[in-house]
Amino acid sequence: MGYHVKGRLLEVCTCKTLCPCWVGEDPDGGTCDGCLAWRVDNGVINGVDVSGRTIVAMVHIPGNILKGNWKAVLYVDDGSTPQQQEALLNVWSGKLGGPIADMAKLIGEVLAVERVPVKFDVDGVKGSLQVGGGIRAELEPFIGATGQPTTLHDSIFTTIPGSPAFVGKASKYAVNLPQHGFKIDLSGYNAVQGSFKFEG
Repeated sequence: MGYHVKGRLLEVCTCKTLCPCWVGEDPDGGTCDGCLAWRVDNGVINGVDVSGRTIVAMVHIPGNILKGNWKAVLYVDDGSTPQQQEALLNVWSGKLGGPIADMAKLIGEVLAVERVPVKFDVDGVKGSLQVGGGIRAELEPFIGATGQPTTLHDSIFTTIPGSPAFVGKASKYAVNLPQHGFKIDLSGYNAVQGSFKFEG
């Protein structure tokens, strides 16, 4: 039956601005710990309506992003039904192919899959994200000379294949997940916003 999903991305990581991972360079500090959140505004996966649902990946990237071997904790918002959760995981694990499958191949180990409350908000050029009690971020894009958000196109790596990325910085990026090896408290580091449309 296939799938089609479209929505918005909020992403923050421990790289400085701009994140070198997106252009295939090694991450700042040698590793990158990022939180990638995709909110599906409209979508159907193998007949299951997943509109309004959010899936989040908290990832540890041990070196160059293109070499893979990521470790990930996946979160599905707790408003999802079991069918919606399975459908989302099938797409974002790469099982159903499509553009997101290339990124999924870079994950070497899924440490856990958890259901938690997710708050995903975009207000104008500002975004905020809260994933359970362990992840919180506030972010906004850079604004160019024309007054429009600064965009990145045709990068070698992207979490929203086929769409431009609005690059910026996070005024807050806090992660407290010691059980999974993540402890972060940063301000002024990399952030990305954007829209996506995936079909497979």
